[in-house]
Amino acid sequence: MADERARNDDICDVAGILVGHETLTEAGTGCTVIVCDPAVGAVDVRGGAPGTRETDLLDPRNMMQEVHAVLLTGGSAFGLDAASGVMRVLEERGVGFDVGVARVPIVPAAVLFDLGIGRADVRPDATAGMRATLAALNAGAGPVAQGSVGAGTGAVVGRLAGPAFAMKGGIGSASVQLPGGHTLGALVAVNALGDVCDPQTGKIIAGARNPTGAGWFAEAQASVTSAQTTTAEATPFPGAQTTLAVIATDAPFGKAELARLAMMAHDGLALAIRPTHTPLDGDVVFALSTAPRASSASAPTDMQSATLALTQAGIAAAQTLARAIIKAVRAASGLHGVPAVRDLAG
Repeated sequence: MADERARNDDICDVAGILVGHETLTEAGTGCTVIVCDPAVGAVDVRGGAPGTRETDLLDPRNMMQEVHAVLLTGGSAFGLDAASGVMRVLEERGVGFDVGVARVPIVPAAVLFDLGIGRADVRPDATAGMRATLAALNAGAGPVAQGSVGAGTGAVVGRLAGPAFAMKGGIGSASVQLPGGHTLGALVAVNALGDVCDPQTGKIIAGARNPTGAGWFAEAQASVTSAQTTTAEATPFPGAQTTLAVIATDAPFGKAELARLAMMAHDGLALAIRPTHTPLDGDVVFALSTAPRASSASAPTDMQSATLALTQAGIAAAQTLARAIIKAVRAASGLHGVPAVRDLAG
């Protein structure tokens, strides 16, 4: 399949996608809004400890066919409050599902846990959601800011040796041209229990550092001595590690196809994060199609062609998401004593 990267190599290369961040650096948190008015959406929740809002609407068995924005946010469950601000801005602009007496913006959301970095008493709220949405509407079609911004501000990776030996995660984004000429993009907030690894070489790029000295904890665990460095303090807290992602494309997929696309995209997490999808994670992948509804008439009409198009998109989604994860940790900056890749390289 083709691997031609689009204009900015980020999710805003997909027509109809806008991204905005609200970054609260001092508090070590923030939120990211993907405006997609309108899009068809689906979701695949794979982690064992998720925090979500309005994801049931995305089930292919349910009637809603419109998504107007997706919110990725820090602040744990408190951060879901930011979705109210996203709705407020969209409603003011007449965006939403028409229920006759009003337009109701459909804003699915998912949270990650970042209360352990910065201030635990400051979380994204409705005002933060409003600012991120306005930033998206004013930003135009990219490029997307990446690293320690938005929902990735307080993101951390590599908690297996305890918080003192973790590293910064962040926001990453990438895009690709599909064989049929459509564009697919990924945006991810990387806040993982596991290490981030290069899918090509298997080498760790960012993760749990070896408590006994240089190198990585995962590599040191091969010896009995270093395995004894694990303490009760290093036991991961359920739900404290979550990777949130959005896959977007201008290919004309329906909800059921997007649900399969989101499912296949999760392979991108497995390619770049080890381990992933544990009972302690809250991993969530959204999938969006911004294709106009009228374009469904130009979609493949025979099952074999449609299945091939979806398969190619799913393969691309996993690969592009894995690449976005790598970009996230490489773009991150050290924050509140948690080092980043660039700090160690220096």
